[in-house]
Amino acid sequence: MDKIIVYVDDAAHAQQQLTPMKSREQTGRPAAATHWVLVACAPRMTHRISKWVSHSARASWRNRWSEQLFAQIVPGLQAQGDQVQTLLAEGPLTALTDRLLAQHKGARVLDARRTRFGQDKAPVTRDQPAGHSNRWS
Repeated sequence: MDKIIVYVDDAAHAQQQLTPMKSREQTGRPAAATHWVLVACAPRMTHRISKWVSHSARASWRNRWSEQLFAQIVPGLQAQGDQVQTLLAEGPLTALTDRLLAQHKGARVLDARRTRFGQDKAPVTRDQPAGHSNRWS
C-alpha cells in the first residue's frame, strides 16, 4: 500500500494538486490502494487576537476549520477505496513530519499548501529549503 502524507490549507488548491496523484489507471490495470495522511495547517492568527479570544475558543475554531477542510477533500479520496487519516497540525511541521515518517515507514511527503503573496511557508521536511520572502518579487 502506497502511503502519502499531504499538508493542506486550502481545499480547492489541494484537490488540484492531488488529482494527478490519485489517478488509478497505470499500464492498463488498477493501481494499489493508497493510505492518505491529510494534515491540516490552519491559518495563523495574529498575536493581538489573544486579547479577545480565549485559548479554548481558538482551538475550537481550528477544529471547526479543519473539519470543513476535510469534508471537502476526504470524500474524493475515499471514493476510490483509499484509506484516509486526518490530523490537525500543531507545532513545528518538521517535527510532525519526522513523527509521521516514523509511524508510516516509506511514506512520501507532499506539500499541497497554497502559496500566498507576502507570506513564507514553513518547511515540512528538514531537507526542504526555507522559503524566502517574495513580497517584492
